[in-house]
Amino acid sequence: MNKALLPIFLVIVVDILGMAIMFPLLPFYTEFLGGTPGQIGLLISTFAVCQLIGGPLLGRLSDRMGRKPLLLLSQVGTLIGFVFLAWATSLWMVFLSRIIDGFTAGNISLAQAYITDITKPEERTKSFAVIGIAFGVGFLIGPAISGFLVQFGYRVPIFAAMGLSAGSILATTFLLPRSPRHTHAAGPHRMTLFDWKTYVEYLRRPVLGSLMWQFLAFIFAFSTFMSGFALYAERRFVWDGHAFGTREVGYVYAYVGMLGIVLQGGLMGRAVRIFGDRGLVRWGFLLATAGFALLGWTYGIPMLLFAAAMTSVSTGALRPALTSLISQEAGSHEQGGVLGLTQSLQSVASIVAPMVAGFLIEHGKLEAWALVAAVSTLIGLILTMRQGPRVKPDEAPDLVDASPGRKG
Repeated sequence: MNKALLPIFLVIVVDILGMAIMFPLLPFYTEFLGGTPGQIGLLISTFAVCQLIGGPLLGRLSDRMGRKPLLLLSQVGTLIGFVFLAWATSLWMVFLSRIIDGFTAGNISLAQAYITDITKPEERTKSFAVIGIAFGVGFLIGPAISGFLVQFGYRVPIFAAMGLSAGSILATTFLLPRSPRHTHAAGPHRMTLFDWKTYVEYLRRPVLGSLMWQFLAFIFAFSTFMSGFALYAERRFVWDGHAFGTREVGYVYAYVGMLGIVLQGGLMGRAVRIFGDRGLVRWGFLLATAGFALLGWTYGIPMLLFAAAMTSVSTGALRPALTSLISQEAGSHEQGGVLGLTQSLQSVASIVAPMVAGFLIEHGKLEAWALVAAVSTLIGLILTMRQGPRVKPDEAPDLVDASPGRKG
């Protein structure tokens, strides 16, 4: 690993570890407080709505103020959200906790922008794999911690997440150097909360736009899986005489995290050399489509682990490869805005997908839930086959005048 990436890696690991504790816990914690699958889907969507508002703003502000101050703001919001969640006694308090966290969510997008500041374009796929490794470590340890601690009560894992969140703030404060400020990004353009005109121009670029839609297809499938898996597993699988709960789901997530570490830690660089970024994206979409489709007709635990391996490897490859390609298509002064847009697309997918997943699972449509994810990645695969030739960032159309021949 590039030594310059070590501090951001440590920050992301601690941050994701705290969040990963919540993945197997939150659906069951919400059910414990009286929530239905539909309400759980709405809870996740509410977080995403708030993230849609906060994500682009944090990204554009980070272009002007630097990544570190905005990363700290995001982490403090997460900590406050955990505090409210730990003391929740009814559903409205759970929703409030997710609203607070959602408005300041953007730490992964900011970390991606930080990486682009300190790496060369040709090194970014491997560098973005740092985030994949952090996700792997988080999913390996965090859910296992949650599964172990839940035996002492639903709130105990949340207290652990609070401690880790506070640790991520300290790590950012004392370990992470400041990245360069892109002060020229401010220009004459006045930043607004929803700079839709700029975002539409990004989407109109032939290659960058196609990559953005591919990212949306990927993240919609991923959000469908993540928001519904715990409730799906609770209704489909039995272990030691009882339905899957936080412990069992946590161990499946830990297994997925272990696979992520193997992929991102040792295989990503080789895969990029063999297939290239675009080839890796195509194979990732193909494998994800097969894995999600298989999941719908999986009943035994061995087959569950096999299907989970397919989806883990494919999504683990798709995220860094797509993010790298997107960053290479944007100019240096656009990185925060473009990656902020990816955060917005993630929020859009995370608004719709959980409600779809919650509705289908509440009505017993487990196979349809899996097929929704499979169809989404299939669309992503089709988009990779229709993508045009790459345009270098300095040859991309200017955002003010997108007419042909105009240089950015």
